[in-house]
Amino acid sequence: MGNVFGKLFTIATWGESHGGGVGVVVDGCPPNLPLSVADIQPDLDRRRPGQSELTTQRKEADTVSIISGVYEGRTLGTPIAMLVANTDARPEAYSEMREKFRPSHADYTYLEKFGLRNHEGGGRSSARETIGRVAAGAIAKKILALGGGVEIRAYVEQIQNIALPDAAKLTAGGAVPFPTLAQVEANPVRCPDEKTAAKMATLIKKMRSEGDSVGGLITCRVHGLPTGLGEPVFDRLEADLAKAMLSLPATKGFEIGSGFAGTALKGSEHNDAFVTRGGKVRTLTNRSGGVQGGISNGEELFFRVAFKPTATILQKQKTVDTKGKATELMGRGRHDPCVLPRAVPIVEAMTALVLVDHWLRQHAQNKVFKFGK
Repeated sequence: MGNVFGKLFTIATWGESHGGGVGVVVDGCPPNLPLSVADIQPDLDRRRPGQSELTTQRKEADTVSIISGVYEGRTLGTPIAMLVANTDARPEAYSEMREKFRPSHADYTYLEKFGLRNHEGGGRSSARETIGRVAAGAIAKKILALGGGVEIRAYVEQIQNIALPDAAKLTAGGAVPFPTLAQVEANPVRCPDEKTAAKMATLIKKMRSEGDSVGGLITCRVHGLPTGLGEPVFDRLEADLAKAMLSLPATKGFEIGSGFAGTALKGSEHNDAFVTRGGKVRTLTNRSGGVQGGISNGEELFFRVAFKPTATILQKQKTVDTKGKATELMGRGRHDPCVLPRAVPIVEAMTALVLVDHWLRQHAQNKVFKFGK
């Protein structure tokens, strides 16, 4: 329950933060796709802890093993199981949290729901669960790239009140250069503007030194998406993207296209006028963010995801214990002072999983059977 995502291309993640390992089972992947660890490991390396002074210093290589579903370098069309072992778990850092609830964490709600919980690193509520999503997303990315040249690029747009200079222009439907992967990966913040990234890094270091944390916004943009992906009513493309993003740890908001800023405009200002360009129907602006009526319209898909400050901080906070008695708790263990740099590949992975699922659904309904007019 609650551990499976997707309809035709499905994933089931498993494992806890300080258990033996974490992983994923992918079902619905088309057969004969060239696939190896080399296709998956780069995104896991971007997500792994300890990659810079801005992230948690837990030392995990996060080396993935493919244990089923691939034979002689190609997918079989059967379930693909992948495993990443936990090698640097330190459960003793969480002993005090066995009896005390961390403010704004999942400790209390997990206990209320299940009657017991794994307090070591948060167990299943830990962001370490997202390893399975990133591994599965790497497969989805490869399908999208080979099948239609779709390119997905996420990056850090804002941390606290430090934002990219052209952020408002994108929201307003204007053209903003699509950043390269090299530009995003050029700094540990994963912000494609070096000056802005430097300011963000300084802020994150300050938060770490104070035992505090900070949040912000990630933008995700998709080039090359065809028209027609998404379903009317309940399975609108933006609805499934919103579910995917808000299922990630520490997320607090989702907006597509003009988002909340669009509410300040009149219809005459907000509408994207249709034009013919290159023999295709296009739009003059892109305040819709590439989706209209829940279906992709061929323009660039873009959206934003809001992440809160990391809940576990290294400062004393007021809380209660499992008996309801007032107490204090100082977070221990190794935690990100800002989750955004490591969340970038996770956002890309969930985007790819949504898009490949809708791509398969579109082909199943509209490409296989042709009944004529």
